Amino acid sequence: MRPPATVEPWLSTEELQVWVREAPDKESYQRRLAVWLTQIGPFPAHQIAERLCVSKQAIWLWIGQYNHQGPEGLDRQGRGGRRRAYLTLEEEETFLRRFQRQAAEGKLLTAQQLHAQLVERTGRKLTVGYVYGLLHRHEWRKLGPRPRHPRADPEAQERFKKNSPDSWKPR
Repeated sequence: MRPPATVEPWLSTEELQVWVREAPDKESYQRRLAVWLTQIGPFPAHQIAERLCVSKQAIWLWIGQYNHQGPEGLDRQGRGGRRRAYLTLEEEETFLRRFQRQAAEGKLLTAQQLHAQLVERTGRKLTVGYVYGLLHRHEWRKLGPRPRHPRADPEAQERFKKNSPDSWKPR
């Protein structure tokens, strides 16, 4: 079992109490409380995690952030967002707008065609999966004609419909 964590002396115990009380939201309060409990402890991370209803790994992460960066280390933004985007959402919209009329007219537009244009526009190697993600983000759907057999005879199909017995009807 790991020994209880220690907190770097960025703030005194009194300053830490004030810092905890001034938390702007619940998440910040939880993080600050974890640091405060670690300082006044020594409480093991699993006990603090149990009392705050978070994971033990979160407690170790928060204490590590506080120890390395001080109080500002816990006030960072989350990891959400598009970190691997090659174009902004607005740039993607303008890129797709060029193909909107072509797609509305029913002309064939494939992901391979868009892929080549995107590679040219961004100057990077992109996967076709990136193109499919772009289309999904902007709510483009895969629409195509209903498949037909190459030797299908529409007249023969109509004759069959008219001359077939009504065996499906109840007697």
